[in-house]
Amino acid sequence: MGEELETSYNLASGRPWHRRLILFLAIIILTLGGSGYFFLTLLAPAKPGAPAVEVNIAPGSSSAVIASNLTSQGIIKSPLAFRLVTMVTGLDRQLKPGRYLISPSLSLPEIIRLLAAGKVQEIEFTIPEGYTVRQIAALLQQKGVIQEEDFLQAAARDYPFDFLQGLPSGPEHVQGFLFPDTYRVARGTPAEEIILMMLKRFDQVYQEISREKEPGLELNTRQIVTLASIVEREAKIDAERPLIAGVFVNRLKKGMRLESCATVEYLLPAPKPVLSYQDLQIDSPYNTYRVNGLPPGPIASPGRASLLAALKPAATDYLYFVAKPDGSHYFSRTLAEHNRALARYQAGNGN
Repeated sequence: MGEELETSYNLASGRPWHRRLILFLAIIILTLGGSGYFFLTLLAPAKPGAPAVEVNIAPGSSSAVIASNLTSQGIIKSPLAFRLVTMVTGLDRQLKPGRYLISPSLSLPEIIRLLAAGKVQEIEFTIPEGYTVRQIAALLQQKGVIQEEDFLQAAARDYPFDFLQGLPSGPEHVQGFLFPDTYRVARGTPAEEIILMMLKRFDQVYQEISREKEPGLELNTRQIVTLASIVEREAKIDAERPLIAGVFVNRLKKGMRLESCATVEYLLPAPKPVLSYQDLQIDSPYNTYRVNGLPPGPIASPGRASLLAALKPAATDYLYFVAKPDGSHYFSRTLAEHNRALARYQAGNGN
């Protein structure tokens, strides 16, 4: 009878403790549930449908600095959530610097993966065939890639390529070897990296096509590219490029001056439809009306077709050509024939 009373007493006295335990567990569950919901809210996009924002992540930025930057620009909701997720996923030390275009409509995990993958904002630009280094610099500034003066300063520096040896100093040091092509670079890419990329592209293309070089052609790489640059500025029709190259090679072999209008136009502040007598008298090693042989370096960036034409000029006995109104050329073997062509097509503006 006494044992039964004692047992009943223990159960009765334990009921308040049992109720407190149930209440405590309920509070934990509710708290965790609320925190989970709150945390999931922080992971969600900050501004669904909002336009992308340009973000610059400086080299060496910590996850805390990046989180603060993204929060201040309204791209994420919580810097703490950003740091927690990067730590949990092990990406806190893998976030790449650079300029990004990030949409606030992305979730926090998507933004973190974007930064870890280094998917920086890129600019696409195309360098036309026949552009000079100064035209390239102006184009890149216009496209928002790099400041013109920064590019020209970088162009004057030395780069580790044998084909640049012996070329004039200054920005023209790399002229002719900045291969005309379409490129994609991250915003903020230094000028030196852009130039190096173009030089590597030239090296790649030239290595591919140099096997086409005519066995008897006694021109080195610099001379071939110089010849190709003149062909590039003279020719308007691809089929004529080897013929034009053949004319210049014939003149070189005979000790004749090239007398290329393109080399004179290179010296002028702007192209002219018809060169004057005074233009032809400009004192410069690039003026092939006054100097023998090739200029000291390329006058522009030749494309693949002009490089191939210079590597394998057409076997011809032509020594002259003159441009027709439609952009094609009339080729002549003798000076008398050439003079008649000049009179017929564009008096005073032929080669």
